[in-house]
Amino acid sequence: MSRKCSINIKKGVLFGNRVSHSNRKTKHQFKPNMQNFTFKSDVLKCNIKMRMTVNGMRTVEHNGGIDAYFSSAPFSKLSKEGAILKRRILKLSTRNDNKNNDILTDLLSSI
Repeated sequence: MSRKCSINIKKGVLFGNRVSHSNRKTKHQFKPNMQNFTFKSDVLKCNIKMRMTVNGMRTVEHNGGIDAYFSSAPFSKLSKEGAILKRRILKLSTRNDNKNNDILTDLLSSI
């Protein structure tokens, strides 16, 4: 299983040294805090399960949910999985906007 965040492509495994009191250096991996999260998407009308860092989850919640985050985040900051979800959300949200505009024009024309 990948140790890379599906939201933020910068978060991944880092390598370095543990340094003891006697200044001995041993190899060490600094792993990100990866967790499984489930988000409710209003646009897709389904639950989205993603494996991401806790910091990535806090970013999504700060931006107002998974739909708002993907609609505002640029493609350059997303992983492949995130880019695919962004395309799906943008595609369905534009369809819903067009339907809502048609309904509003029908209501206004009937008045």
